[in-house]
Amino acid sequence: MMNLLNLSPETLRFVRLHRTEDVRELALHARKYPEVDMAAAVEQIAGWQAARKKLPEWAETEGIVFPKHLSLEQCSSETTARYKASLAEGETLADLTGGFGVDCFYMAEKFQQADYVERQERLCEQAVHNFSLLGAGHIRVHCADAVDYLRRMKPVDFLFLDPARRDVYGGKTVKIADCEPDVCLLEPLLIEKGRSVMVKLSPMLDIFSVLRDLKSVREIHAVAVNNECKELLIILRGPLGDTSEPVVCCEQAVDNFLPEPFRFTYSEEREAPCPLADKVGAYLYEPGAALLKAGPYRLLASRYGVKKLHPNSHLYTSDSLADFPGRRFRVEGVSGFGKGELKAFLRDTDKANLTVRNFPSSVADLRKRLRLKEGGDVYLFATTTGGGGKVLVKCVKA
Repeated sequence: MMNLLNLSPETLRFVRLHRTEDVRELALHARKYPEVDMAAAVEQIAGWQAARKKLPEWAETEGIVFPKHLSLEQCSSETTARYKASLAEGETLADLTGGFGVDCFYMAEKFQQADYVERQERLCEQAVHNFSLLGAGHIRVHCADAVDYLRRMKPVDFLFLDPARRDVYGGKTVKIADCEPDVCLLEPLLIEKGRSVMVKLSPMLDIFSVLRDLKSVREIHAVAVNNECKELLIILRGPLGDTSEPVVCCEQAVDNFLPEPFRFTYSEEREAPCPLADKVGAYLYEPGAALLKAGPYRLLASRYGVKKLHPNSHLYTSDSLADFPGRRFRVEGVSGFGKGELKAFLRDTDKANLTVRNFPSSVADLRKRLRLKEGGDVYLFATTTGGGGKVLVKCVKA
């Protein structure tokens, strides 16, 4: 097996000189560099290129060894890893699914003792190497199966688990029970061994299924980056935890719509008043991705003094500009979908950013029908109003 920690000087030099170039082109010219292990070089160059945006601190550290594409694709970004670290506390940490080691590294900065557990020997070797370069020599690396290690380990203050979300054929899975290991089966043991337990789950997972499948949920964190929901983090309470209703926390980590996390319970959501608009006002609002994921739709109306267009549209409106946690638009016009009405409404518009909310057509179908190119400064929302009417709202950013 190729040992990436012992690359030849020629290969290392090639990586340094060519790491900004197209890896596909480099691979095609492998014969020109017989002294270079081109497969290893291309793997390291591709890893560094991916890390420049995702893991800038790691990319700037000379000598970091990058794993195969899948491990790098699945690992957290520096932004989301730092967010997880902000939730971690105590003196002892165990990361049962170490992977590339990004989450473990950033969480470990807050702990006196940290244990990284990973069953792939190659990733363990890379972790020892990289943690040393990053100044995290206090992290102890264990090459072991997560469940076996969990059964024999001593209790810790903070336990982290990121189950593999791919099946035996390499396809992506979403349900908790389909992940490896199965957190549903492990839940009693997890809360026995961790004073606080964090589980990272698929951002595609339905939050209410989490509440049905897991019995010890204390907090749920929906984390978005650049208005895309990237992670769903579940905090499980330990055996001495309170029995209060789980708190849901929505966080927009980059491109921040939220001056502070939006926290709520689903009881608060059910009880909140949610006035519906009788027409589209001067401003239109679309909640940020983390909020759309968690669904505090009634609370958004009551907390920000706006009205919802329709119970299922998840768009809001007001006559004066509100400090709403999402995209904010100034409304320039509203049209029905009559052929003549639409023609006049879009007379000067050949390009627009189109969104559909609670509407019977897809974006692609509607764009074709309206003969619109994508892009520009105009934003169109096809949606349903409180009275059931279908409208097209033309906006610009507020």
